[in-house]
Amino acid sequence: MNSEFTANYNRERAKYEALITRKNHEKDGYNGIYKRYANPVLTAAHTPLFWRYDMDPETNPYFMERLGINAVLNSGALYMNGKYYLVTRVEGNDRKSFFAVAESDSPVDGFRFRDYPVRLPDICPEETNVYDMRLTKHEDGWIYGVFCSESKDTESNDLSAANAQAGIVRTKDLETWERMPNLKSKSPQQRNVVLHPEFVDGKYAFYTRPQDDFISTGSGGGVCIGLVEDITNPVICTEEKVISPRRYHAITEVKNGAGAVPIKTTKGWIHIAHGVRNTAAGLRYVLYVFATALDDPSKLIAEPSGVFMAPHGWERVGDVSNVVFTNGAVVNEKNEVYIYYASSDTRLHVASTTIDRLMDYTFSTPPDPLRSVECVKQRCKLISRNLEYMKANSIC
Repeated sequence: MNSEFTANYNRERAKYEALITRKNHEKDGYNGIYKRYANPVLTAAHTPLFWRYDMDPETNPYFMERLGINAVLNSGALYMNGKYYLVTRVEGNDRKSFFAVAESDSPVDGFRFRDYPVRLPDICPEETNVYDMRLTKHEDGWIYGVFCSESKDTESNDLSAANAQAGIVRTKDLETWERMPNLKSKSPQQRNVVLHPEFVDGKYAFYTRPQDDFISTGSGGGVCIGLVEDITNPVICTEEKVISPRRYHAITEVKNGAGAVPIKTTKGWIHIAHGVRNTAAGLRYVLYVFATALDDPSKLIAEPSGVFMAPHGWERVGDVSNVVFTNGAVVNEKNEVYIYYASSDTRLHVASTTIDRLMDYTFSTPPDPLRSVECVKQRCKLISRNLEYMKANSIC
């Protein structure tokens, strides 16, 4: 066998195995809400060598990368039968994204991709790109994947103008996928759509984000909810009611959207969403939390103030800098919560918390008063109460 091929293959194979088997550990830093982990759980380098290289020395004597991978990011997530499953967005060097399943016995490391990517049924000839799948284990017995189906805006001469719709697939095993028609609503654009895990009034409930344009929200008001009678003909048959609105001079000023599938707790459904604001350096994506009523997911019942998670350190650097984004979180039988989030559209990380901590944060953190003068009053009230308590209990 070609000695150069062999040397290069053996080196890259050893690096790959060292990366896959590397143990993760908690990062320094404390806020009492969650713990970040030091290493990404998935990156482009975690994809199998046989996805990227021609493994035949006759046709690839230098062991040269033929189909490169640029990034592994925004991942839907499931916990089933003691295993953690991620359906990730994998972006090739050609900028096209596809989905792939990675699994591990651990929530924080050891993820390996299945041999083949997800092969979606091709029912949309105009579809150019797919990405950001949310996974919902629905009470009807199916696992649904809701993702962005993107196509060229043929009415515009701008090559960057696109149309985004919500694609829908379902599966029992994350191996064979049945595709539904794309979700239909009154909005010309739909991205960041999430399927609620339970029926609402006997119907399928979708969290949507109506937009006038691919990038700009226009008249879009925030995270909405709408109902669908037949999942095989998914047409929103109700008005899309705004649950979590955009607000001026807040983390949701430019736009916001649903993130992970909402988590059911004894006090309500907890949503981990994303908010976007503009800065002199461009758009900044962060995560925030809100809760809706158990008996009425369209009713907002809690909205902690400000940022739940923002990009830290080197998380701020990547293809699209200053971004954290999630579309997957899981809860295991110990009520541990693992939130899978991407940084700067480049790599996938994990943070952990518990149901109790997440509930405490969601229902005990005060809301945003929306004005600086009121925020100062809110903070002074906390300071005053703390100083009195510290003095009474001799706390330095």
